[in-house]
Amino acid sequence: MKYTFLILIITLFASCNSDFEETIPKDYTVENEAEIKKYITDNELVAQKTESGLFYVIEEPGTGLQPTASSDVTVAYKGYYTNKSVFDESDENGISFPLNGVIAGWTEGIPYFKEGGKGKLLIPSHLAYGPYGNSRIPGGAVLIFDINLIKVE
Repeated sequence: MKYTFLILIITLFASCNSDFEETIPKDYTVENEAEIKKYITDNELVAQKTESGLFYVIEEPGTGLQPTASSDVTVAYKGYYTNKSVFDESDENGISFPLNGVIAGWTEGIPYFKEGGKGKLLIPSHLAYGPYGNSRIPGGAVLIFDINLIKVE
């Protein structure tokens, strides 16, 4: 009887520990950085890295207004993965939105450009859709955006 009780207790703790481990989200930081650095090397880009882990490439800095994280902007963009598979794209007129209402990688990255500026944002998952993703973006995905900052309001 006491052995049965002991086995029951061990089984209970083992199953609880297993459930707990499954609820901890995976940290993709190291994998994402390696993937971004490989993409930069393979495509011969000159990129800057921020403290948060965002990488950005300024192809044309622009000459107009420079947005802040709370600005409304109009941006033409193409979003794709490091394998160059496109998941989203605007038309050349772009879309308008408040920078404080989008993924953290855009909120942080778009202010590196001025109106008329063009470049790339290479965004690790923790600054995009995280370890779980959403209905269109897989969890842990690195996102790359070609950016054309059309207007700052």
